[in-house]
Amino acid sequence: MKEKPVPRTGWKPLLRLIMQTKPPKGLLAIAVALNLITTVAALVIPLLTKGIVDNFTLSSLSPWQIVLIAAAFIGQAAASGFSLYLLSRIGQQVVANLRDRLWKKQLRLPVAYYDEHQTGETISRMTNDTGVLKGLITEHIASFFTGIISIIGALTMLFVLDWQMTLIMLIAIPLAAAVMVPLGRRIYEISKGLQAETAEFTSVLSRVLSEIRLVKSSNAEEREYHNGKSGITNLLRYGIREGLMQAFISPVMSLVMMLIFVVIIGYGGLRVSSGALTAGALVAFLLYLFQIVMPVTQITQFFTQFQKAQGATERIIEMLDESEESLEGKPLESVDAGIVLDQVSFAYASGEQILHDVSFRINPGKVTAIVGPSGGGKTTLFSLMERFYQPTGGRITLDGVPIEDYALPSWRSRIGYVSQESPLVSGTIRENICYGLDREVKAEELERAAKMAYADEFINGLPDQYETEVGERGVKLSGGQRQRIAIARALLRDPQMLMLDEATSSLDSKSEIVVQQALNNLMRGRTTLVIAHRLSTVMDADQIVFVEKGRVTGIGTHEQLYENHDLYREFASQQLRLQEPPQQLAEADKAPAQAVVVELRGAGRKV
Repeated sequence: MKEKPVPRTGWKPLLRLIMQTKPPKGLLAIAVALNLITTVAALVIPLLTKGIVDNFTLSSLSPWQIVLIAAAFIGQAAASGFSLYLLSRIGQQVVANLRDRLWKKQLRLPVAYYDEHQTGETISRMTNDTGVLKGLITEHIASFFTGIISIIGALTMLFVLDWQMTLIMLIAIPLAAAVMVPLGRRIYEISKGLQAETAEFTSVLSRVLSEIRLVKSSNAEEREYHNGKSGITNLLRYGIREGLMQAFISPVMSLVMMLIFVVIIGYGGLRVSSGALTAGALVAFLLYLFQIVMPVTQITQFFTQFQKAQGATERIIEMLDESEESLEGKPLESVDAGIVLDQVSFAYASGEQILHDVSFRINPGKVTAIVGPSGGGKTTLFSLMERFYQPTGGRITLDGVPIEDYALPSWRSRIGYVSQESPLVSGTIRENICYGLDREVKAEELERAAKMAYADEFINGLPDQYETEVGERGVKLSGGQRQRIAIARALLRDPQMLMLDEATSSLDSKSEIVVQQALNNLMRGRTTLVIAHRLSTVMDADQIVFVEKGRVTGIGTHEQLYENHDLYREFASQQLRLQEPPQQLAEADKAPAQAVVVELRGAGRKV
């Protein structure tokens, strides 16, 4: 697989991203101060050692020297340990704040974003990419800053002890750079590919496991195994390449450090023998050299992790820069005026045109039904009403005011939406009925909503009643039970406008009658917009809008469309198996029609 070239993000976006999380500056100052104490203590130890080596006799060995060395070791260890703890804590807080910001962003991204991005990819930004940054901040940045301070202090002392040997030692810097710079670029490319492959693999897992029943009923286990196996193989390939880079970096850096030690010991021995350098100074020089070598190893690991973090940063910034839904606008008090769609058009980002100059009026307190062939744009109209998308042409107004002028939470709070799928969240029946409400729901409110939705009978028959777990996406309940819970949820919200999207199309006849009873309770006194394939459920609507191929081709009552709209008449004839006019149609189908009317009359309008 050929990798696409990717832009380098550099360190500035990463630093800006970290600073936007507002790390605690007080703790950071304390950690830096402790780092300085650690460095000072570490620098004192070689000097004390030098004095002991140069003047070493049992009689000259002072207890105070031993006490000072011990105190320096203990102080260094204590300051270093506490500093690392503080830096790690700061790092954890930074990553927690970043994840909080990402989670808030993901909830505010428009539906259109999720149309273009797989769920697993989005999850990967929150888990895998922030995990890479977490490793950099908590494990490597602390060592990086500690190492930088230690190297600066040790180099200063080395120049004081012997500037000639120090200059020889610094030859290692261009050697290390010659190794690290090209390898760093390669690690960055591998890391980008690894993170992309991880996101893709997460998407496969999310898709398959969320639809495991479909996989099993379709005997697709073998196919999905190979899809997952392909992702695992690609991850292995990137992991091996990453390991190869790591395996090359570590020995090369060790070789460079070993050469420096050999040269310093050899050259230092000559200077000691010539009297230009004392033995104690050579020992101190080597100790300071150790204080450089160890941090250099840590800094090498930091830059390796930094290359990985650049890719993660780029992806996180891409998500944070995405446009989100605007929550601003004026509050909406009520939906008691007409909603007008005026030459509304809509096309997806791919350019596919779905709606063409759709115009009609939704009258307050009335039932408007949208019917027509599948794929004509009926559900897209609902999405525009919910403001999941914005029209690409025309406008939707409420009492002459574009609906975009109203605050989004205020607008959606006035709408009750019941779809064919009746989505439920993992949790209890109580949590699903109360889902989305920011107030405490009293038991009597909950039970009244369940009763009006005809859900109380089956709920009270369950062992745990309202505390029954519904399972992921409500799999422990039947379709009719899920639908009634969705209706109870809408009743509890007490919406002024109701949107029903094929709310009974997937139910058996017995469940459909019960759900229609519940829908009549829900529709009473509300502006209602209905999508239906079964014309028998919308014959009594105040107006029917016929939509085909994204265009409105007819508006009127059932009788008007049956008389004047050829395709509607064909639909009605096919579904009701009669060619007579509507008056004779009602007579011919009188017996089953009466059965439904008797069931629904007490609740209000027949749908």
